[in-house]
Order: sequence, then structure tokens, then C-alpha cells
Amino acid sequence: MKDVSVATRLDRLPITRMHLMAVLVVGLGIFFDLYEVFLAGTVSTALKDDFQVGADQLKPLLASAFVGAFIGAVVMSRIADRLGRRRAFYLTLAVYSVFSVLAAFSPNVEMLIVCRFLAGLGIGGELPLCDAYLSDLLPARHRGRLIGWAYTVGFCGVPLAGFLALGIVPHTYLGVDGWRWMFLIGGLGAALCWVLRRGLPESPRWLEAVGRHEEADRVVRIFEESAHRNTAGATSPVVPAAEATATAPEKAPLRQLVQPPWRSRSVMLVIFQILQVFGYYGFGTLAPLVLAGKGYDIVHSLTFSALSFVGYPIGSLLSVFVIERIERKTLIMLSAFGMLAFGLGFGYAHNTAMIVVFGFCYTLVSNLFSNAYHVYQGELFPTRLRATGAGGAYSLSRLASAVMPYVLLPLLLNHGPDAVFVFIACAMAAVIVTIGLLGPRTTGRSLEELTAPGLATAPGAGVPVDAAAGEPKGGTW
Repeated sequence: MKDVSVATRLDRLPITRMHLMAVLVVGLGIFFDLYEVFLAGTVSTALKDDFQVGADQLKPLLASAFVGAFIGAVVMSRIADRLGRRRAFYLTLAVYSVFSVLAAFSPNVEMLIVCRFLAGLGIGGELPLCDAYLSDLLPARHRGRLIGWAYTVGFCGVPLAGFLALGIVPHTYLGVDGWRWMFLIGGLGAALCWVLRRGLPESPRWLEAVGRHEEADRVVRIFEESAHRNTAGATSPVVPAAEATATAPEKAPLRQLVQPPWRSRSVMLVIFQILQVFGYYGFGTLAPLVLAGKGYDIVHSLTFSALSFVGYPIGSLLSVFVIERIERKTLIMLSAFGMLAFGLGFGYAHNTAMIVVFGFCYTLVSNLFSNAYHVYQGELFPTRLRATGAGGAYSLSRLASAVMPYVLLPLLLNHGPDAVFVFIACAMAAVIVTIGLLGPRTTGRSLEELTAPGLATAPGAGVPVDAAAGEPKGGTW
């Protein structure tokens, strides 16, 4: 028992109420984060009428939150690795909530752009931080499935944004324009999540990594005692604090991310994150504008977008049942191919029914893709670099998202929807090649195994291992 580490104790736990509460609270934060990300696309058509937003102003309006998110992902992720996951959680939601509420009262488009940029500082850090925190906390054999549940809760915010926009944006309530209510709802909801997150424990893996062994042991003991109560003593015994392994604090200079053995994973994530945004966020933010380009008015374009957005939570829910059965990198590649195919179908469709069908299928497979890669990027780096490694690469996706309107809008305006989705298809094809050549296998393996330096340097290393039995895991492609 003297060699039992915090990581081993966490991985052998059954799922407890505390695990499920953490998944739910983190999922609610993701809910309002994704609501905000998809908000600009859904209200952009209304802003063109209210503020007389032309093409030149629409580009920075769509890009502003992503520029802020680029900075936020870098800064917040580093804070999470240096000062703790909980502190970073408080900061991301507080920044987003305050400036989203202020955006609702913007007197002009310039003020709205500034508020969107500042809200983006919080938005950028949220998802990579959620990935790192839940990866730290959850047992290896349940990690993918439960992170999938957190994102399923979160992605319910996307169709909510679509249907709220359909019902609210064309109207005025209490003398306030509908689009302003959209921003207000998001900001107040994030403030509620901030309150709920006060009950989350700090990551025991992070506490151990920075040398705070007694605190790490205390948190793990709470989980063990909860498991013991839930199963009437059927779990492994609680390890006394004095017997927990004490290890020296990990050193985590940033340069390690560009040195072996982590360099190849960093390069893979950088290429991946720059390209994937054109497929994932390109559809979500431009779908209403693509439909307007096909000749549909604001009500019809918002209706079709809302129906298409239903695929986001359904695809996320589907991932829960397959993410531990299909190797993570394989699932990313298969779903990226689905986005390629359905995106081309959406771009070339002119029949109303086919537009909705292809849009729904696109969003469904895109959330298989999204959930798989969010789990994946939280598994690739050691604890003291986990948030920084994932967040640093993710920050480039936010920067690429800021550039995206300047690439895709001219394509849409000058060459039509077909050209937009041909470009997206090429980006997704490059994603498939990148993950296929450089991505390691991760499904079912402990974080410590995945980040052991010798294993990390071996291309495609490792057979997935059942965390409970220590044996090869079956049923994984």
C-alpha cells in the first residue's frame, strides 16, 4: 500500500456522486461557453438590420470573440497549470459573464466588438481547462464516456441558441431588442455556473504534481469515502495519508512542449487545431449566412439553422456510447470524413428538406468529432503541462477562427456556398492525414502510462489497457 499513488487511487475508483456532480457542473459551464460561441452567427442577420452592419464590420464582429479566445486560451491554461484548475475556472466564467452582459447594452457595433473580444478572454480558456480538469479527475476506464456526457450537457446550448434566436431575435421585449436578450441570457447563466463551481474540488493530480501531497491525499480520500458509502464497502480500502506516495514536484518549463518526447504531439495538435476550426466553427457561424446566400429570409434561415443545430447534442450523446469502444484517433478520423461528405452535401443542396437533413447530419458527426478530440487533447501531456499543452494548441484554433471570416466570407460572397464547403472539405481531409500519421493511441489507458517519456516517443505506441484489471482492453478499434 505504500507505493499507491494518487493517480492509481483515482483510476481504481468506481464512479461516485462526486464524479457525476463534477461532470454536470463542468458541463453547464461548457453549455454557456458554446452558447456564446454560436451566438454571433445566429444574431448576425439581425445586426445587419439594427446596426446596419455591412460586410466590412461583420468580419471583425464574427472574429472579435475568437481573437479574445486566442489570448484567453494561452493565459488561462497557463494559470490552470501554475495556480490550479479551480482558480482558472473562476476567472474564465467571471470574465465571460461580465462582458457578455455588457455586450447586451452596446450602443453601437464598435462597443459590441470590444465586449465580444473581452468576453472571448474567458471563452478561450474554458474548454481546454474543462478537458484538463476532467481528465485529471476521472478514472481511466470511464474518462472518455464521462467527458462525453459533460459535452452532451454543454452542446444543448447550441440548439438553444438557435431556437432562442428564432423566437427572440425578430422581436422586441420590454423595449429591448431580441438580440440583446440573447447576450443577457448567456451572461447571467454563466454567473450561475460560477456559483455552482465553488463546490468543485481541486484536481488531486495537479496538487500532487506541485508537491501539495497532503491536500491531494485529502481530496482523494473524500472520493474514496464517497465510493465506500455508495457501495457498502465493496471498493478498495481507503489509503491513510501517511502511506500515500510522496513525489517531488514536477518541473514544467514551457520549452518541454517543443522538445522530445512532447514535440511530435505538440506539432500534431497545432496543425490539427488550425485546420479543424474551418470544419467545425465554419459551419456553425456561417450556416445562417450561407442560407441567406441561397435566398432564404431571416426567419427561414434561422429555422433551418436551429433544426440543423439539434444534431450537436444528439451527436454528443451518441459519442458517449462509442467513445470507449472505438480508438480515439480512429473516431476523430471517421467523423472528420463524415463532416467532409455532409458539408459538401449541404453546400450543394438547394432543396429545403435536403438542406435540413445534410445540416443535421453534419452537426451530428461534428460532435462525435468534437467530443473525441476534446478527450484526446486532455490525454497527451503530463499533469503540469496538461492544460498548457492542450490550451496552447487550442489557442491557435481561436486565432484561426478569427481569420476564418476573412477567408470564408469572401468565398461565400464571391463564389457562393459551394466554394465554402469545398474549402472546408479540403481542411478536413488534411485533419484526417495529420491525426492518422502523428496521433498516438489513447483509449482506455491511464494518463501516467500515456505520458511516460519512453512510451510517448514510440509512434502509435501501446495497446489500450483496462485500468482496473491491467489487461489489454477488448472491443477497441
